[in-house]
Amino acid sequence: MGMVFTVGHSTHLVEHFVGLLKQHDVAAIADVRSKPYSRRNPQFNRDDLKETLGERDIAYVFLGQELGARSADKACYHAGKVRYDLLAQTDLFNRGLERVREGARTYRLALMCAEKDPLECHRTILIARHLSASGIEVQHIHGDGRLEGHAEVMCRLVRQLHLPERDMFRVRDEIVAEAYRLQEERIAYSVSEGAPEPRAARSEAP
Repeated sequence: MGMVFTVGHSTHLVEHFVGLLKQHDVAAIADVRSKPYSRRNPQFNRDDLKETLGERDIAYVFLGQELGARSADKACYHAGKVRYDLLAQTDLFNRGLERVREGARTYRLALMCAEKDPLECHRTILIARHLSASGIEVQHIHGDGRLEGHAEVMCRLVRQLHLPERDMFRVRDEIVAEAYRLQEERIAYSVSEGAPEPRAARSEAP
């Protein structure tokens, strides 16, 4: 079924970031940030990054509308906070997943967001969860260049949350599902006070 990488741009210098991609022969980036801009790290603004990657023969595509964490669909919110289970049921999100699966057949593809640790990002807790469930191998690239498989990263999350590795009343999948739920509560986007409410998603959205 193919393989997909994930990577966070963090505060890296752009040459270090490109070096991480080259180290793992990544040929294409799918940007899954809802807002592909960074005041603190302008080298990762959408247009600048696309140009930088193109100069180094790395393709770039923006999938923030389809796979971003800040959904524009009001139906994906509960009490002002995104619900990943609702977001994952939308046609837009599933079209985004299909584009990633198609891209992985042709390219060594990496999903890019901002957070350094994959556990602090929806690229892991939302997107990689569904890619992995569909048979795609997911490998997370860390800032020092090492890889962490998705199963490994979820084992790390279980330990981090002090959940049992085994439970006589729950199978392993149920424990991992609990880890996903708890981490989602921590990191899912919440509409802050005074921020504009998400608009209703348009059916014609790409």
